[in-house]
Amino acid sequence: MNILYFLVGCSVVMALIFLGAFIWSLKSGQHDDVVTPAMRMLFDEEEVES
Repeated sequence: MNILYFLVGCSVVMALIFLGAFIWSLKSGQHDDVVTPAMRMLFDEEEVES
């Protein structure tokens, strides 16, 4: 039964770590522009002439 308490405690700590990482990514602007990266692959890059 003690191992069950340990595993529940570990899972709660891991969930809090992932929640903190998600909140940090929201505040740092990781999810601001979700449309442009998907559209970027549809357009060919212009060739640079030297």
